[in-house]
Amino acid sequence: MEPQKEARTPGDPVARPSGPSRSQTPNDEERREGDTAPAEASLGAEALWELPVEPAERRPECSRCSRPQKVCLCPFLPLHPLHISTHLYIIQHPAEENKVLRTVPLLTACLPQDKCKVKIGRRFSEERDPELSTVCRKSDTLILYPGAEAANLEEFILDSPIYPSTIIIIDGTWSQAKDIFYKNSLFRLPKQVQLKTSISSQYVIRTQPTNRCLSTLECAAAALSILEKNNYIQETLLRPLQALCSFQLQHGAQIRLSKEHLLKNGLYPKPMPKNKRKLRRMELLMNSVKI
Repeated sequence: MEPQKEARTPGDPVARPSGPSRSQTPNDEERREGDTAPAEASLGAEALWELPVEPAERRPECSRCSRPQKVCLCPFLPLHPLHISTHLYIIQHPAEENKVLRTVPLLTACLPQDKCKVKIGRRFSEERDPELSTVCRKSDTLILYPGAEAANLEEFILDSPIYPSTIIIIDGTWSQAKDIFYKNSLFRLPKQVQLKTSISSQYVIRTQPTNRCLSTLECAAAALSILEKNNYIQETLLRPLQALCSFQLQHGAQIRLSKEHLLKNGLYPKPMPKNKRKLRRMELLMNSVKI
C-alpha cells in the first residue's frame, strides 16, 4: 500500500520518511518534485488570459467590389453602372452580410445606387420599413421566389397590363430565403414570379440544392435582362462572378456539385437524415422533383 498523503497548503512543510519504503520506486522522489508543475502551468494560463488581445487585421478592401485589394475584381466590372429603368431590392439575410464569397457586392457594383438597394434583416413590417412597405403594395412590383403560385416571369410581362418597374429578390440560403418569404406578410403582397430556365449555375464554388438553383447575382442578371429586354445586361453581370470562381479554382478551391447530383450518383458524403421532413426533401432531390 502506498503511504497516505495529507492535505496541505503550498506553504506547509513536507515530512519525508527517514528511510526508503519498499513500495517506493526510484522515480517517486522525482515525481514529488514534479507535483508543482500543474500549479505553475495554471499560473501561466491565468497570466495568458490577462494579456491584451490584439484585434485581427482585415485585409484592405476595394471600395467598389468589396473584395480584398490584392484580388480586386474591378477589371471585370463595367466602367460605368449599367443603365436600367427597373428598381431592384435585395432582401439580405444577416448571415450573408459577412460571407467572403458573397455575390451581392458584385451586383451592386454594376448597378446605379438609386436602382439597387440592399435591405438587411429577417423581419420587415410597415413600422420598421415604411419605404419597403410602400414598394410591396405597388401594383407594378414583383417578387422573385419559386413556388406553385409563381408565374413565369417571361410569360407574365407579355400578358400583364401594367409593366413591372420593381423586382424584389431574397438573398440567403434556401432555408433562410424560405423563412424570410413566409414569415413576412409584406412579401406576399407583390406578384410572385420565377425564372423558367434550364441553365446551370456558374457559381460552382458554392454548393446548391439542385442543378437549377442560381445565386442571387445570377437571378438578378436573368430577371433584369428579361425586364429590360437586353441580354447584354446578363452577360455584363455574370462576368465578375465568372472571374471570382475562376480565381478561387486556380488557388485551391474545388468545384461544388449540387446535392441533387451527389445524391443521384451515390456520392453524397453524409448519412441520410433521420428527420422525416429532411429525408423527404432528399428523396425529392433524388427524383428531380421541385421542392
